[in-house]
Amino acid sequence: MLTAICAEIRNYFTYQEDKHPGTYKIENGILSPSVDLKTDYFAIFGSRKNNGVHLLSKHDLKDEGEFTGAVWSMSPPDDFLAVVADIEAWQDKYGGVDSEAQSPYYSESFGGYSYTKSAGSTSAAGNSAAGTWQSVYGDRLKIYRRIRL
Repeated sequence: MLTAICAEIRNYFTYQEDKHPGTYKIENGILSPSVDLKTDYFAIFGSRKNNGVHLLSKHDLKDEGEFTGAVWSMSPPDDFLAVVADIEAWQDKYGGVDSEAQSPYYSESFGGYSYTKSAGSTSAAGNSAAGTWQSVYGDRLKIYRRIRL
């Protein structure tokens, strides 16, 4: 989810000196050559199996032969990570295909039961009336948005 959020806001919380282009290999879940990561968060670009944001302590890298790309050391602020946790919780609750929030129907009735969902309603993060995490959390994420990478 963090990868999608960073891509959406075009911000990986890096500085130019945090970006390490080169040729890398991942063997037994270990990136080589190693990169001096200043925090636990890093992003890999140019990999077929490991593109995206990773948490160093998770050890989630998949073995991969040599690839040419970049590794970015990330420094996301704690308040941003709190928004990410809220988005992940919202996505778990309302983001599934069987969720009311994802339903294309605003009104439905069957077997003596009916409901109507207000169209175009924007609401608090806990309400499922808004259809996507982008629309629900857009205001909270806009302070982190970058114009370009």
